[in-house]
Amino acid sequence: QVQLVESGGGLVQAGGSLRLSCAASGRTFSSCAMGWFRQPPGKEREFIAAINWSGYRTSYADSVKGRFTISRDNAENTVSLQMNSLKPEDTAIYYCAGQVNLGVAPTTHNEYHYWGQGTQVTVSS
Repeated sequence: QVQLVESGGGLVQAGGSLRLSCAASGRTFSSCAMGWFRQPPGKEREFIAAINWSGYRTSYADSVKGRFTISRDNAENTVSLQMNSLKPEDTAIYYCAGQVNLGVAPTTHNEYHYWGQGTQVTVSS
């Protein structure tokens, strides 16, 4: 069992930066692939970034590639999402997700079993 708690959301102007963190509890974190998803207002949840269990493999949605960076610290049981050059269209609730997986990190939400409660990110123009 893994419990996830996101933090770091807030209001930022376009062009600014935010760093989201996800703290995980449970002994299996280091065996988990981790992902970040977001759900804009009135839209479906969408994939943002994923990182494999070791941290050596990452993947990104085209919409955030080059602006967002996912990382993890298995010693601290945390995964982070550094978001730079934020745009108004990045406004959404951001969710951290995890799944016990020692292969390539999944990029679809139905492949993740553990979810955080979400944190709001609002980017003003």
